[in-house]
Amino acid sequence: MKRILTAFVLIVGCMQVTAQKQTGDMELLQKIKTELGKQTGFFALAFEDLQTHQQLLWHADSEFHAASTMKTPVMIEVYKQVAAGKLSLQEPVLVTNQFKSIVDGSDYQLNPGDDSQEKLYSQLGSRIPLKELVYQMIIHSSNLATNIIMEMVDGKKVMQTMRELGAEKINVLRGVEDQKAFDAHLNNTTTAYDLMLIYSRMAEGRIVNKNACAEMIKILEDQTDNVVIPALLPSNVKVAHKTGFITGVHHDSGIVFLPDGRKYVLVLLSKNLADDGAATAAMAKVSEMLYQYVLSEK
Repeated sequence: MKRILTAFVLIVGCMQVTAQKQTGDMELLQKIKTELGKQTGFFALAFEDLQTHQQLLWHADSEFHAASTMKTPVMIEVYKQVAAGKLSLQEPVLVTNQFKSIVDGSDYQLNPGDDSQEKLYSQLGSRIPLKELVYQMIIHSSNLATNIIMEMVDGKKVMQTMRELGAEKINVLRGVEDQKAFDAHLNNTTTAYDLMLIYSRMAEGRIVNKNACAEMIKILEDQTDNVVIPALLPSNVKVAHKTGFITGVHHDSGIVFLPDGRKYVLVLLSKNLADDGAATAAMAKVSEMLYQYVLSEK
């Protein structure tokens, strides 16, 4: 009887801890909603603690224009094709600024002034390693590098890979600045949940292979746009992430690595923003709130 009573006490104790944790999660989510609710716009959140697999989700299945977050799926496809022997990261690739619209195959070019990485345009006509193009696509969000790579790997194959990973709502239809496609509402889209899913798999070494995941994470850690997820975190916290920005839209998504070895995935998406600066600051604050929450769970 004593053993039964002891077991009962343990079970009840676990139930109390679980109830307390659920209450804490709900309180945190409410604080996040309050913080973002101060802004004019629509937000989504997806968070997963990779130790406990606890998740916090808010509007996580809502679709957003992917902006430059689509560049991570493109990178994944590159590494998949490299592993299959179809591509080599050392392969010299011609730098060109001539692309085909997915609507009718007509030619279009990118405007260097609209690209976050203008330097690559000075190398038009030359050849540089595919690995360097991938690097520029991620850390400087080069649109030119992205379109060159997209024509190599094929958007349909990127989407097929996303489906194989379980990301049902990441759609990579086209390269950047295909105006005819934009006018036809053929846009790259994503959800916070699906981005969380692919980053979780990457953090666990379950995309292509462990070495490929490690290399992709290393590239993502060199991201130069650090105004959202990493902005208010300590300098000894590493963040492997990819941002996305167009008018009225600001995203950040990636993996956060704590010095003690713990890690979590955070995705913050936004649209219809009235004040990008204020919204960016609010999302950075949410990132800090989640970091503090994970620290408190130790």
